Amino acid sequence: MRVDVVMPKMGESVQEGKIIRWVKRVGERVEQDETLLEISTDKVDTEIPAPASGILAEILAPEGETVPVGTVIARIEVEVAAEGAAPAPEPEKAVEAAPAASVEPAAPSVQAPTPIPSPAPAAMASAQLLDVVMPKMGESVQEGKIIRWVKRVGERVEQDETLLEISTDKVDTEIPAPASGVLAEILAPEGETVPVGTVIARIAVTEGAISTGAPTRQEVLSSKAPEPSVTAPPSPVTPPPSPVAAPAPAIAEPAASVQPTPAPPARSGNGHDGGVGERIPRMSGRRFYSPLVRAIAEAEGISLQELEQIPGTGLEGRVTKHDLLRYLEQRRARIAQPVQPPTPAEATPTVEAPTAPPRIEVREPTPRVEAVPTAPAGAEFEVIPMDHVRQLIAEHMVRSKHTSPHVTSVDEADVTGLVRLRERYKEEFERREGVKLTYMPFFIRAAIEALKAFPLLNASVDGKNIIVHKRINIGIATALPNGNLIVPVIKNADALSITGLARAVQDLAQRARTKKLLPDEVQGGTFSITNFGTFGTLLGTPIINQPQVAILGIGAIQKRPVVREIDGSDVIVVRHMVYLSLSFDHRIIDGMLAGQFLQVVRQSLERMNEHTVQL
Repeated sequence: MRVDVVMPKMGESVQEGKIIRWVKRVGERVEQDETLLEISTDKVDTEIPAPASGILAEILAPEGETVPVGTVIARIEVEVAAEGAAPAPEPEKAVEAAPAASVEPAAPSVQAPTPIPSPAPAAMASAQLLDVVMPKMGESVQEGKIIRWVKRVGERVEQDETLLEISTDKVDTEIPAPASGVLAEILAPEGETVPVGTVIARIAVTEGAISTGAPTRQEVLSSKAPEPSVTAPPSPVTPPPSPVAAPAPAIAEPAASVQPTPAPPARSGNGHDGGVGERIPRMSGRRFYSPLVRAIAEAEGISLQELEQIPGTGLEGRVTKHDLLRYLEQRRARIAQPVQPPTPAEATPTVEAPTAPPRIEVREPTPRVEAVPTAPAGAEFEVIPMDHVRQLIAEHMVRSKHTSPHVTSVDEADVTGLVRLRERYKEEFERREGVKLTYMPFFIRAAIEALKAFPLLNASVDGKNIIVHKRINIGIATALPNGNLIVPVIKNADALSITGLARAVQDLAQRARTKKLLPDEVQGGTFSITNFGTFGTLLGTPIINQPQVAILGIGAIQKRPVVREIDGSDVIVVRHMVYLSLSFDHRIIDGMLAGQFLQVVRQSLERMNEHTVQL
């Protein structure tokens, strides 16, 4: 069987790519995720990995050819014998577990709960199974955490369609399917951290005997089997066999009593507690709830109104399984907390009145202080758990402060000529290039000139060694819609013109805000720039993005009266001014070097005008 290799879409504005070099030749063996070829776009040169293991059978696009996105450029012959032997033992296990279900296609629809493990192997017995492995998302990335499976077992997936979402210590990203077919197995559940190269799923890439695929999907979404795997951490999973016994512990333990009661009725319908345990719709307004989240919410008696108040960390703000389980833990903690304060409160006026020591103890105010904010459950404050990205940002910022002795130098530049240049050409530039002309490309160009003059700022520290980088890779701090921050990197920025930089900035910013960045695009930076002037801030002292040694901050451009000497006389004129702040690592950079660097940046910006810059 042959798997198509297509020209991938490397960005929203990238519509084609030029093939620089084929790393493999026809007839050579290639492993999945091994570099197959190198391509070049107007943004960057990059390596393209093989979507599957096998023999390179055909090369349809030669080196030097420019190919539109989505075009088939090669085909890989997947070894049928090697992969066909692997699933052979699995149908035997399926037959041992449920012989009737594996022979008769109609059996899965009748026995919904039991055949869940067997339909996929049985149905895919004649299909070709293709391994989906945890990809290597960067040189320093050794593992990835599975956030969410977009597709479920039995569902069809197209090549390059999003199959799952993973999280690394660099970025959250979507992983496309390596081939078209039906998702036969999921070997790594959501929330599990998996080493690079581990098989996490299998796709049946031929459609033979996939008639049982639809029932399998229904079973996965509606059967009772998925519920224990999801609700295993909470205690309410155990009571379902004896629904009558569940209300008994409700009197003894408040923390456990509230949860078990809705759990049994949630399986049968709407529950017996009025609004508790109601059916959760798939869509509510513009918010989507996955079958997994709906099953947990119904089992735990969470109403739709309550579910809508939970902050989501998934794609487009969706509530994930982890968001919901974290909320349940906090809710149980809030319910359990008020049980303790009533004892000292009641003990003070009644039981403890005769004895003097309890009144004199200083410990009484302590539980009251803790109980007062916890009891109202949001009346006076709101507890917002950090999402994964925010936790990484917090950890990175603290580590940077502990690693580098930060010093910040400030200069100001007269950018009147640059402002006039942009105002004159911005509309024409947008019509011609299809991207907006912002100030950021000009600041990047000025920083590149300074880095070439003082390469020590384009460095990193490795123990007692200074690593000076030959390439200039500029990281651009980008604010995300959810309030987080990410720093995508423009690789080889010194090779790009102002127009190329403008395209790269807009492309990376758009894909950062839509969670389309690749992990390699947020690492490898050698110097960073943050433009807090976008929000009207005049001056800032940014934190260094480790392992770099400096970061340039750009303030807001404002008209200010300044003194200029004209024909030997001092004159007050109105000019467009901007503050430039450079935070640097004092381990290897001193104030003199930082000042010289800022001087070059300032002079470069002040030279930019309609006559010196070509767009």
